[in-house]
Amino acid sequence: MADATITLVGNITRDPEIRFLDSGTAAAKFSIAVTRKWKDKRGEPQEQTSFFDCSALGTIAENIQNSLRKGDRAIVTGTLEQRSYDDKDGNKRSVTEVKVEACGPDLRWATAQTNRSTPANSYAVKSTAEEAW
Repeated sequence: MADATITLVGNITRDPEIRFLDSGTAAAKFSIAVTRKWKDKRGEPQEQTSFFDCSALGTIAENIQNSLRKGDRAIVTGTLEQRSYDDKDGNKRSVTEVKVEACGPDLRWATAQTNRSTPANSYAVKSTAEEAW
C-alpha cells in the first residue's frame, strides 16, 4: 500500500532541533501550527489551530535547521507515521508525526536565498533505531 502524502502550510512553533544519530545521519525535529479559518452559519469568523510534530533525516534535516526558525511560515510535505512507546511511568503512548520529504519557506510571506547542497546524502537509509527518534 502506498503512503499518502500530505502538505501542510503553517507557522514553525519552535526552532528546529537537530542531532546526529550514531550512523552520522542528521535528524531534525520541529512542529508546525496550521490554522483553519471559516465563518459559521451566523457569519461569525471561526478558527481552529492544529499542531503537527515533524521529523526529517539527512540533508533535508540540516537544511531545515539552517533555514527555518520559530514563527517562519513554511510548507511541509511528507507522510504521516504513527508509533507507540512506553513513557517513564510505563504507560503506553501513541504519537503521530509527519515524516518530512520536502520543506521550505512560504514565499507569499517572505523571500528566500537558495544555496544548493549536494543531493548525495538526501535520502539516507533509516535503521530501526533511527526511525524511533
